[in-house]
Amino acid sequence: MTVTVTRDKETGVAVVTLDRAEKHNALTLEMARQLSESWREFRHDDTVRAVVVTGAGRRAFCTGIDRAAATDIPQPSSPYTIDDPLIAIGPKANDLWKPVIAAVEGMACGGAFYLLGEAEFLVAGEGATFFDPHTTYGMVSAFETVHMAQKMPFGEVARMALMGSAERISARRAYETGLVSELTEDGGALDAARRAAAVVASYPTEAVQGTVRALWSAKEAARAQALAHAPHLVTLGNLPPERQAELFTRRADGFRLR
Repeated sequence: MTVTVTRDKETGVAVVTLDRAEKHNALTLEMARQLSESWREFRHDDTVRAVVVTGAGRRAFCTGIDRAAATDIPQPSSPYTIDDPLIAIGPKANDLWKPVIAAVEGMACGGAFYLLGEAEFLVAGEGATFFDPHTTYGMVSAFETVHMAQKMPFGEVARMALMGSAERISARRAYETGLVSELTEDGGALDAARRAAAVVASYPTEAVQGTVRALWSAKEAARAQALAHAPHLVTLGNLPPERQAELFTRRADGFRLR
């Protein structure tokens, strides 16, 4: 299994783990399918009242889609359409309104923001880092940037998206700017997220889900409109796959931590 799910019926908390530590929990098409199925299953499972999403190991929460998986998806020739394998990996994309807390250790970048962007809040270990390498490799950061623009000050998300792999946001900086709500010692994010989820899960679930839905309603219109533009921007702005591959093989990943 590349996505594992555990349930604690006593606390009402489920933990969804991206379980591919040897590949920095990079997402495959099968993992994308499993994530979507898990969120939809939780809709009908009344024993689950809150969810934690995390990555296996301490090196990475997730580093986006596996490059090998991305090349398996033929794209339409029209600039008005794109087949994005990650578009439905988040809880909100699957109409789940039970609260989701993300526990982040190590790197979180690129496609990881599809998941982080649809979590209610983030808990991170001190060693966590956040970055978006799209522009470095000739790709438009559209879906990821829209998600992060809902959680970070405009200048911060703009800098992250435009600086690409040259700069990484430290967990401390992410906490200072509001992306991360709780900072823990390295390795402590999952336990802290579980504790928070258990508190939320102990409350009447109807009230909790209603509150989650109200929070998202406050920004849903702007988010939906922005995401509707994303496919066109990606198809118009991305370099051809062979040019992207050249940049991946030629560039060194030197970066500055902020």
